[in-house]
Amino acid sequence: MQKILEDTSQMADRTETDNKFGGQTFIWITENNFTNNEQRYGLLEMILSPTNLNKAYKQVKSNKGSGGVDGLSVDDLLPYLIDHKEGLINSIIRGTYRPNPVRRVEIPKEPKKTRPLGIPTVVDRVIQQSIAQILSLIYEPHFSDYSYGFRPKRSAHDALKQCQEYISEGYKYCVDMDLEKFFDKVSHSKLIEVLSRTIKDGRVISLIHKYLNAGVVEKGVFAETKIGVPQGGPLSPLLSNIMLNELDNELEKRGHKFVRYADDCMILCKSKRAAQRTLTSIVTFIENKLFLKVNSEKTVVAHVKDVKFLGYSFYLYRGKGHLRAHPKSIAKMKEKIKTLTSRSNGWAGERRKVALRQYITGWVNYFKLADMKNLLRDTDKWYRRRLRMVIWKQWKRVRTRCKNLIKLGISKSKAYMFSNTRKSYWRTAKSPILSTSVSNESLQKAGYLFFSTYYLSVRV
Repeated sequence: MQKILEDTSQMADRTETDNKFGGQTFIWITENNFTNNEQRYGLLEMILSPTNLNKAYKQVKSNKGSGGVDGLSVDDLLPYLIDHKEGLINSIIRGTYRPNPVRRVEIPKEPKKTRPLGIPTVVDRVIQQSIAQILSLIYEPHFSDYSYGFRPKRSAHDALKQCQEYISEGYKYCVDMDLEKFFDKVSHSKLIEVLSRTIKDGRVISLIHKYLNAGVVEKGVFAETKIGVPQGGPLSPLLSNIMLNELDNELEKRGHKFVRYADDCMILCKSKRAAQRTLTSIVTFIENKLFLKVNSEKTVVAHVKDVKFLGYSFYLYRGKGHLRAHPKSIAKMKEKIKTLTSRSNGWAGERRKVALRQYITGWVNYFKLADMKNLLRDTDKWYRRRLRMVIWKQWKRVRTRCKNLIKLGISKSKAYMFSNTRKSYWRTAKSPILSTSVSNESLQKAGYLFFSTYYLSVRV
């Protein structure tokens, strides 16, 4: 359970809550907006206001997710808050609140690679979300126009369109910047220094510092966190933007053309030599001023056609910048389709259709800026062959295959002969008889979604 005060005495003159979840959650502000303990109303009180905290609760509830080290689930959150609201709020105001360590898990990133993810307790997620909501209002006006990650009304597509615009203006070389394990390497002292320039309520700074120092639990073992911002909490994206806004300001001051999405940054130049000079000088700033580490192996100076940014690659056609899906993104997509169309996963037809539709819809919506009409047409041919292979195996018996082929318009003699084939599933899937019977149109009518069809419907 959360480490809160034992003193949970009732407060007088409490206002009514405005939450809609069937119980009072965060109720402590008096009619004068003063607490019983301190006759003041600062940034911390804004963070802990009923409206802000109820909004944070709804956000955490809608995001769902698994529980933290205390075992409390999202479904258990409301009853817990109803029972412990007074002590929780008092402990934060008095500075005695201690966040629980985050639960660290490893999530897949690339083949044979994982990324550490820190899962705070659901109570800590509510508090972090409430901090992030107020600080976002303060910091958003000061963030760079060329920063696109984890910001309202901005997306990866906006970042890619800005890159296209720069490339079309003649900026054909870039510094493809990679910060080595950024979230794990952030200097706490530097981050606190940056925060303190804007946030003058020391209690808020102290609360954020406690979250930075809360530690992690991995496989039941506790470890301190002297550096880094654990990924996974509602506060970490905002803190990363606040930290890297220092880099944005420096790049703007030097007059560079750049695009940043979270810790992925591209600086565009008109010549390779200019890009190399830029790399040398900006690495010095990042490592000496921000105390971050640049990954020298992954940070490169290259022509825009040779870089990968947010899953896309670039190319020039008639002097204009255009987008493609990067080969690695295509390969990753095909691996996923192989998994979803595996002959041995035991899925029923409806489950497979839903999973494929969800994946194809999401993938195409993300890569819809890319020029890939011909690519997706070829991908669909391969994808439909895999579907026929799965269907052929699901029919299993000779009698079932013969019966279904006849239903689909194949003559009895051909259906009987083809049903007894000893060819492999993959080879059979390409045969004229199966391609004719299980046609593209019949697959579409059965509810299967194709890449090229959906791409043409959403293409920008």
